[in-house]
Amino acid sequence: MGKLQAYTKYQPVEYDYVSQLPEDWQLLPNIAIFQERIERGHDNEELLSVTIGKGVIRQSDVDIKKDSSNEDKSKYKLIKVGDIAYNRMRMWQGALGYSNYQGITSPAYVVLKPKMKINQRFFHYMLRANFYTNYSKRFSYGIVDDQLSLRYVDFKRMYSIVPPLETQNGIVAYLDRKTQQIQEFIAKKERLIELLEEEMHSRISKVITKGTRKVALSDKLSEWTGAIPEHWTFIQLGYILSYISYGFTNPMTTTDEGPYMLTANDVGDGEIFFDTCRRTSLKEFNTKLSPKSIPYNGDILVTKDGTLGRTSLFNGGQTCINQSVALLRVNEKKALNTFIENVLRSKCYLDKMVYDAEGTTIKHIYITKLIKMKIGLPPIEEQQEINTEIEKLRLEANKIITKIEIELLKAKEYQESLITQIVTGQLKVPENVKSNLGQDNDLGMVAEPNTEYRSNS
Repeated sequence: MGKLQAYTKYQPVEYDYVSQLPEDWQLLPNIAIFQERIERGHDNEELLSVTIGKGVIRQSDVDIKKDSSNEDKSKYKLIKVGDIAYNRMRMWQGALGYSNYQGITSPAYVVLKPKMKINQRFFHYMLRANFYTNYSKRFSYGIVDDQLSLRYVDFKRMYSIVPPLETQNGIVAYLDRKTQQIQEFIAKKERLIELLEEEMHSRISKVITKGTRKVALSDKLSEWTGAIPEHWTFIQLGYILSYISYGFTNPMTTTDEGPYMLTANDVGDGEIFFDTCRRTSLKEFNTKLSPKSIPYNGDILVTKDGTLGRTSLFNGGQTCINQSVALLRVNEKKALNTFIENVLRSKCYLDKMVYDAEGTTIKHIYITKLIKMKIGLPPIEEQQEINTEIEKLRLEANKIITKIEIELLKAKEYQESLITQIVTGQLKVPENVKSNLGQDNDLGMVAEPNTEYRSNS
């Protein structure tokens, strides 16, 4: 952004989100810029959705299998190419955008068409900027955030920045180019994280099935593990457990304080989300629950419903689990609970758990089948060695991934700051903006050298 300069002359503006504008810019009420498009009866048009991340998209491009729209689409609103649409309940979160498509959308959305000559994509950038979505929140009405709604009657009372049309065109050309650069940078970094995670999981699976010592492999194998060291035992999981159960099925009262109630949503990969899980009263915890619903420190929790096979050790206070979570208690004479947790978290055994899941429409991991899953079990001394190696692999990968995540955060902050400063007139875009994406790339300022991410293996 150091290459961009301010405009030559500014005029003072008395408004809450901007104090000055370039002298030939205007601040106008939205009613002067837009009018609402309410055209219905276009049932045969394709369905469009308004998203926070991508703005207006085809519903067929959304990564869901089920069509959530109503069968009767006679009241759905028409969106034309060039319109701007927003979700009344999510405008303050950035659910709006310029439409590249013609189609129909839910009656809950507001469709805007221009009343004056504008470049609608300039307003796509401005309306989605954080300063403007925060501004729109003040005009949205509802008891709590999840119920906030921005009606058109309130939107039209809001004010927007309106540069001269030629300036709007230049800003759009510049931001289109810069945001494409940033998004390509982000996509590459996100793909790098995926590759690092894949490599880490592959190396962990190798350690969990082959160990850390150079020893002969036996002919004891499965399609999930391959051959294991010949001195290891191939054993059903149930034989090394001293207790197996799943949680309560009866309803429990929710309270602000008291013991935690863990569901599958509260169990992650190697972590438990106590901060967001529900709680129940101590009285019900002591009177309504059977012991099978109460984990002890050191127990292994596995999600058997929902997102299958997420596994974590339990080390917490008074807590109960519901029926979506399985509880496995390891016989300490036969295995380390930390090793068995690593076994179940490894990709090869997780794939096996998911493969064995049953159900017609919704898959479930059944305990009776889980305890029959065979694992390669080394002597306890080797189990500790393997735990140490896995911890090392995770720390190495997470250190690199954290660096990349910081770069991603900086890139997103850079994009938001760039858009805000340009659409509010703090910075002037170069004249005669070219579309060559190979030039004027400022993203080196937020990136670590790629050599930081080379594998040591």
